[in-house]
Amino acid sequence: MKFAFLAQIVLFSFLWCFSVSGQTGISDNPRSKVVAIGNSKIKITLDYNLKCVVTEMKVNGESVLSDQAGIYTGIRTSNSYYSTRQLVSSPNIKTADNKITVSGIRYGDNTAPVNETWTFQVTDHDIKFSIERNVSKDLTAEELAFPSVNFKNIRTWNGAFLDYGGLAWFYLFNEKLCTYGVHSGTSVFWNSTTGNGLSIAATAPGRQVATKFSRSEDDQLVYNVSVSEQEMTYRYDVDTKRRRFVRGKTDVWNSIPVPAGKTVQTISLSYVNYNETYNRGRLVGINGKNLTGLLNTIARIGVIDAKLFGGNSWHTPYGPICLHEQYIAQMGVAINDPAYISGYKQCLENYRDHAIQEDGRVVARWAYTDEDAMPGTASPLGFYEAQWGYLMDSNPDFVTNVAELYDQHGDLNWVRTFKSSCENALDHMLKRDANGNHLIEMKTDSHAEKKGSDWIDIIWASYENAFVNAKLYYALSLWSKIETQLGDYGKAKYYSEYATALKISFNKSTTDGGFWDEKNKWYVHWLDKDGSVHGNNLVTPVNFMAIAYGICEDENRKKAILDQIEQQMQKEDLFAWPLCMYSYAQGEGNDWQFPFPNYENGDIFLSWGAVGVDAYASYKPDLALKYIENILSRYEKDGLAFQRYGRMKQDGLGDDILSGNSLALVGLYISIYGINPRYNRIYLDPHLPDKLSGTEINYKFRGDQVKIELDNQRYSISTPLFKLISSEDFGFNASSNELEFFKSNSDSYSLQARLPDRSKLTLEIIQWDSDSYAWQQTTSSNKGTLSYKVQGLKPDLVYEIGANGLVYKTVKTNAGGGIEFSVPMKTGSSEIKIRLLSKKN
Repeated sequence: MKFAFLAQIVLFSFLWCFSVSGQTGISDNPRSKVVAIGNSKIKITLDYNLKCVVTEMKVNGESVLSDQAGIYTGIRTSNSYYSTRQLVSSPNIKTADNKITVSGIRYGDNTAPVNETWTFQVTDHDIKFSIERNVSKDLTAEELAFPSVNFKNIRTWNGAFLDYGGLAWFYLFNEKLCTYGVHSGTSVFWNSTTGNGLSIAATAPGRQVATKFSRSEDDQLVYNVSVSEQEMTYRYDVDTKRRRFVRGKTDVWNSIPVPAGKTVQTISLSYVNYNETYNRGRLVGINGKNLTGLLNTIARIGVIDAKLFGGNSWHTPYGPICLHEQYIAQMGVAINDPAYISGYKQCLENYRDHAIQEDGRVVARWAYTDEDAMPGTASPLGFYEAQWGYLMDSNPDFVTNVAELYDQHGDLNWVRTFKSSCENALDHMLKRDANGNHLIEMKTDSHAEKKGSDWIDIIWASYENAFVNAKLYYALSLWSKIETQLGDYGKAKYYSEYATALKISFNKSTTDGGFWDEKNKWYVHWLDKDGSVHGNNLVTPVNFMAIAYGICEDENRKKAILDQIEQQMQKEDLFAWPLCMYSYAQGEGNDWQFPFPNYENGDIFLSWGAVGVDAYASYKPDLALKYIENILSRYEKDGLAFQRYGRMKQDGLGDDILSGNSLALVGLYISIYGINPRYNRIYLDPHLPDKLSGTEINYKFRGDQVKIELDNQRYSISTPLFKLISSEDFGFNASSNELEFFKSNSDSYSLQARLPDRSKLTLEIIQWDSDSYAWQQTTSSNKGTLSYKVQGLKPDLVYEIGANGLVYKTVKTNAGGGIEFSVPMKTGSSEIKIRLLSKKN
């Protein structure tokens, strides 16, 4: 007893000294068979006394593991469970520098033993935990734990970001034995209160990696990594096997064959400073903590799994994805995570290859089960047409998402692979214009057929539907520009001209076959084939889209629509915009939508927040900001973890949590802050209320960390080397030694500056009009020359170039209206001016 007590004192002293030292390294205590491994941010303790288990992990000084389980490996078969928590003999240890090898880890029964060798390599930045596993004969596993990481409790972390941009949000693990299984090799666990984060990245060359998160019976968070030859498949439901989230059980994965032989995998453990890594900047006049929290949670929960992105949460009982949502790519602008962009690229490839039929029809939905499917339409992969009808907006929305995601990553070769599928999706729609008025028709002629045709799926919109046609106009406008980039000028012209004709017809009065109601001063939802008008109740998405997408350019119409909406909002004191301001007529929707307000007939759905903010941003940005602030306040109150809010009590309703609840913040980023990624630049077009002046935004853009500063009439974008300042909207692009300025929303740069080295350069645009151009340059070096290219001038004319008030040179523009010149590098500031001297020589 005395010896055991002394041994415990020695062990405690050994571990305490190592834990407080802050050093990077490994320390072995052979007597106690305990190894301490760590660096200044992560420290682990390995117990190899008749076991091989990481019994403790400290992340930035915080103990995060369960005392009972820790980290171990194991296999569960149909009749047994074997793990490294109990071994017949202690393994062997070999240390060298900052590396330790643990060999002779043997578990399993005598007929099919598993032998493992663990290697830990520690650096100042991470701990690499490699596992070499030898399975003696083929077996079938019901569960793999390669490894199993058991955290203290379900509240140790708020969530875990996944390698494709999704999120395991533990707030939704609201009962014991909730389990979520996904195809992700990396999980970044984080806690917004402590600011601590832990990245666990698993790789296994030539193998498939998957993970699952479970809330155990004793409220611990259990994180299991699986490594297999084949992609892990799901156990539930019996007839579909697509369910990622299960309740009351932990066996989310189906049985998996484990062949005899060797497997090698590496787990990288590294510290993440949550507050620094996800610091969005100095967000003046707005609750930055709530904004960050909302975009890190609600905005991501529609990502069901790798290659499956939508707006409905993985927590929803039947797990639906609506392909008829045009804002999934757009959400990436505010989420601002390269993993989301990369993951959604793969998702759209999946939809392109599996959700588009030969005739170009984009199948509208995917789900865990087939319960929502129109009979006979569900594919084995889970894509189906909704039971409510053919929801036609899935076609333009696919195209819009491809186009808007392309703007965020700029990969022309990627978007080229979508040329045929996007053309097929658009052409499928354009063929549905039987009367030749450029308003495409739904598959139903009358609301009396009681079939839905758009996102508002149990309202019986039919024939010529303004909701769908607005989305089609937007998709055509976006895709025609991409066709130009792809060199297909014929297709570009066709889609552009069709969009123009659609816009003309859309804006006609209802008496002339369009959607504008002259009496009420708003756009209606649809026209039946007999010409009767329906949805004449100020449907907010229809009217917001008409304004936001550029269909409605009449300022009087815009004012009439937006003022009427705001008048009713104030009258009812609503915190966010409902789907419609007034009731649909009896018979225009599913019977249980009446009396008004109820569900799609008047309840508050937040998924139209981005177009709402955009519609108000250029008219009354303070009003747009009011509703953004309301969303942030509601998030603080209830987490926005609902499908919708009731109109009468403004209370959260529905277990079908929508990531679209974050879309007002997407509107904040795009329409108020004005951050608009384009395929070759960032386009900055703020509509900034005075309250937000002084905002500084940290933003990731194609591998660069940029800072966006917004003051009243003074905006800038900067990287560590370059800064561009303007009092008006502009585009910015920078490479290693080049800076480009784009006038307004032009696709071509107006000014390019090229440095001879990696010096720092600031350009402030002073004037840029048809005959006179001026900017101030500030450089950090006086070596070499600064080369300029200016485009968009008048061709074949002579311009004078001045520097600091002195004439520097004259130059004649080329046939394209461009000039090139260089000035000596000079530390400090200089003003460059260009003015037109003469007419054509």
